[in-house]
Parts: sequence; C-alpha cells; structure tokens
Amino acid sequence: MKILVVEDEPKAGAYLVKGLQESGYVADLARNGVDGLALALEHDYDLIVLDVMLPQMDGWAVLARLRERKQTPVLFLTARDEVADRVKGLELGADDYLVKPFAFAELLARIKTLMRRGPVREMELIRIADLEIDVLRRRVTRHGDRIELTAKEFALLHLLAKRQGEVLSRTQIASMVWDMNFDSDTNVVDVAIRRLRAKVDDLYADKLVQTVRGMGYLLEVRS
Repeated sequence: MKILVVEDEPKAGAYLVKGLQESGYVADLARNGVDGLALALEHDYDLIVLDVMLPQMDGWAVLARLRERKQTPVLFLTARDEVADRVKGLELGADDYLVKPFAFAELLARIKTLMRRGPVREMELIRIADLEIDVLRRRVTRHGDRIELTAKEFALLHLLAKRQGEVLSRTQIASMVWDMNFDSDTNVVDVAIRRLRAKVDDLYADKLVQTVRGMGYLLEVRS
C-alpha cells in the first residue's frame, strides 16, 4: 500500500513517514501543498494524509483540486479542531479527519479502515471487450475509435458498465441517470438506449448493449 504524506513541519513529516514505513507501508513525503498536489495527480496512491495549514497551497485547495481528477482517499491530519473545519473538510470530499495531537495507533486504525473501503471506490478506467471508458476524462473508445457521447449518453453507458452483467429496469435507469421517476409509458430510456447503441454498437460486430425483454437492459459480452 502506497501512502502520500503532505506535511510541512519537518519533525512531524519525518515521524509520520518513518512510522508508516515501519508499519509496512510505502510512504512519500511532500512539504507543501503544490508539491503534494503534483505527486497526488502524478502517482496512484492508496491514501493521502493531508495537513490543512500548508505553504504555497493549503489543504482545502489541494483537496478541491484533487477531487477534480481523482477520488483517492484523503485523511486530514491537522491541529484545526473546530467543528466548522471538520465539516468543511468532509464537504470538500475528505474521507476522514484526525486532530493533532493524535496517537499513532489511532492513525493506523483509521488508515486500515479507509483501506478496507478501497475496493468500492469508483473505477477510473472500465474495459469491456474492446470498449474503454475513461471515467475521469469522460472519454469513450471502442476498438481504438473515439466515440463522442452527450453527457446523458455517457452517464447511461457508465451506469451500465459499472453494473456490467446486471439487468437494470427502465425505472432504475431513469432514476439513476435522469434523477427522476418517469411514468411507465414514457419511452425516454428506450430512445436513449437506441441512440447509445447507434454510437457504441452499430459499427461493430460484437454487440454489448443487450435487451432482456420485459425486464430492461444490460451491458455484457455475448458469444
């Protein structure tokens, strides 16, 4: 497991890195917000331990910028213990918040808890046969060909891909993609599926968007 520590205080940073390494983790250290953000975006860390009060760019800004590109778990570790600060961190997308001074054993326990959540994080790249969905860049290709989708078409494809092999009813799709409950006689989902097929399936031999009559739709490879 690879962890990035963003901490400007030299002794605290060295202590954290040493303790994490002795606990079996690979740990990198950044001493300011700009370097921390650059490392976080360049490398695939399993967790980021982030201070709030940092030179050049504070922890709030680092997290906000990071969340534009990645969903790496972030644990704020800071002396700021006001409730408003904790709320702000969580609203920006932090996964946990630990106030200094702290017991290293508690930090390790929280890290292990966050690591256990790791597998449910959203995949950044989904591959199904020759279809590739780059979730972060919202880019879709099939057999190397770039496929241009509207925002709703991408949301629909992403939903089907995340639930690959699972039949989703029209009501489920309408709720998750359009955030609405459509009347049973509304064919908006069927129309959207037809448009998606025209772009994703029609030009290719293997069809991925499947219909299960009377039930709904799914995305899977069929021989």
